[in-house]
Amino acid sequence: MRIHCLQHAAFETPGTILEWAARHDHCWSYTRLYEPQPQFPPLTGFDWLLILGGAMGVREEDRYPWLKPEKEFIKATIESGKIVLGICLGAQLLAEALGADVYPNPVPEIGFWPIHPTPAAATHPLFGHLTGPLTVLHWHADTFTLPVGAMALASSAACAQQAFVADGRLVGLQFHPELTPELLHAMLHHDGHELVPGAWVQPADLVHQQAVELAAGQAFLFQLLDQLALRQANF
Repeated sequence: MRIHCLQHAAFETPGTILEWAARHDHCWSYTRLYEPQPQFPPLTGFDWLLILGGAMGVREEDRYPWLKPEKEFIKATIESGKIVLGICLGAQLLAEALGADVYPNPVPEIGFWPIHPTPAAATHPLFGHLTGPLTVLHWHADTFTLPVGAMALASSAACAQQAFVADGRLVGLQFHPELTPELLHAMLHHDGHELVPGAWVQPADLVHQQAVELAAGQAFLFQLLDQLALRQANF
């Protein structure tokens, strides 16, 4: 299987998804949007689209001119019937492409906080393994409305929209289950200035101490990816 990745920052890579893909001999291609004149592949050139996170907001097209063509590419990918997984900013871009509004969350949410499955998650084939609260890494200040026709599958105390699925193949995760300890360290180094004290913002030393929680997020993510791969096989 061919996975194409939209990467917004050099230090925010697919993380543990690279390990999952290597186990199954999947191959990668990238559009690195932080590079000059990023190029998007033809829709025939990949099977899945992975949209990663980043510090920019979906509305900052004046500051990041590549956002407009990226949004057009995401919409075209959705219309082509492919599987799409968006993480953090990627989830917001996916939600907007599906017609949702993206706007500032009432409070920033940064640190390790639990997500809770919605009642619908228990019977959903992609999320049935999320049987209770799961502590994961969050790093965002924006949120979004649930796209029309999508199913909300997880929430947190600080942010209602943590996970959704649309059309059985379009998945948005507001949190970061893909992070490795190395990626977490890089985020703290590059974006640590965002850790302004708040009700749902943990200090850097506490975030470091809780890095052991990343393993649970990875286990959740790998099961989700396995289920998406089964869906791909049935296309």
